[in-house]
Formats: sequence, structure tokens, C-alpha cells
Amino acid sequence: MAGFDAKAVYATFFGGDLVNELGFTRDSIWMSPAVLRGAEPVVWDCPVFDLEEPLLEFDASRSVFEFDKAGLPPEFETDLAVACFSGRLVLGGDLAPVLARHGLSASDLRGTWTVCYPRLVSDGTLFDAMRVATALGTGPESLLPLEAEAAEEWREALADRTSPELFAHLSFFCTEGEEGLMYLRTERSGGDLLADEGCTLIANWEEGQGQVELAVVQVGELLGGTATS
Repeated sequence: MAGFDAKAVYATFFGGDLVNELGFTRDSIWMSPAVLRGAEPVVWDCPVFDLEEPLLEFDASRSVFEFDKAGLPPEFETDLAVACFSGRLVLGGDLAPVLARHGLSASDLRGTWTVCYPRLVSDGTLFDAMRVATALGTGPESLLPLEAEAAEEWREALADRTSPELFAHLSFFCTEGEEGLMYLRTERSGGDLLADEGCTLIANWEEGQGQVELAVVQVGELLGGTATS
């Protein structure tokens, strides 16, 4: 990681068909005032890794919301336009005071919004973004009993540098795509990820059928990408 800017902000965004098919990106929990302020995470009770734990935790305050133009109260739409960092895109933390000012909740705006780029909870460093992207906890006890065969190009490198437990865990994130996730480096089937907003894709993992995606990006200034302390 020495070749990356240590003062930049990094994030892990979650995507894929599954999160949209299950309607999670329109769940009213995202509009909870405490959640939008970042005081509480959004926890998704979907076993993405086919295990009961860990459950994914999202930071709504730093996730990206997108609003339709139709169906919004005019006064709210005017204030929302000011809060948006690009087009109809707004960070949850910037959306929170606009909703409070107009006394609006998720039920008042049903069908007009979605969380287009859900961001996992992390501390802004590249290390932590990579850690949450690969579902690593804080120690050996957090390694998951995942069962997937690493692609040949990664098998030897992982075996030479990791314990058997870590090898099994990380193999899930380096497969051919029939099971587990494919590591695609900086390629992404969905094209650029917020590149026009100054973000740079660092690493990307995708499930072979497009159901799950985990993308680590260097965050642009429009999304709060200032230096960390």
C-alpha cells in the first residue's frame, strides 16, 4: 500500500444486483435521522457470505443517495439541489439537515430516492477499506470458515504468504467466479464508479453472476475526500 496517498480518504462501496432486487437500497431505515447523521450504522440482515455473521454495516452519512426529479415537494427540491454534490446525488450527512428543515421522512418521499452507492463503515484509510472489503475482522479469531477455491493465478501466492486459515478466507475473494468473488483489480463490469466526481477505483471484487460487488475507491473531494488526521 506504500504506493498510495496515505493522506487521501478511501472507502468501500457495496453493489450488485442482490441489494437492489431485495429492495434494501430503498429501505426506510436509510432515512432514520440518527442513521443519516452517522450516529448509528445501517445493518443489513442478509447473509452475503452464506454465514449468519458477519452482517454488513453501512455508513449512511457517507453513502450516496439519488433523488428523482418528479414527485418532490417544491421547497424541498430547491434546498436539495443546493445540498447535492453532483446532479441529483447527495451524501446522507448533507441530506439529514434538509429533511429535518422540511419535516420530511422516508414515508413522505416514498418512491423518489435510492441509495445508489452504499458505503460500508470504515475509518477512511486504505487499510481499513481493504479490510472491510475482504470481511476481515481485527484478529485471527475473526477469520471466516469460507469454502471457495482460489483462481490459479492467486493460489500459489496466497499459500506462500498466509496461514491455512487466512488462505481459506482470502481464497473466497480470489476465485474464478463460479463461487466466491472474483478479484478484478481496477476493472468493473458496471463501468466507472463516480469517476466524474473525482473518485478513483483501487480494487474491485464481483460475484460471477453480478449479484455482489465490493469496490474500494479513493474518494474525491466532492464526496468528502479530504486528508485524514
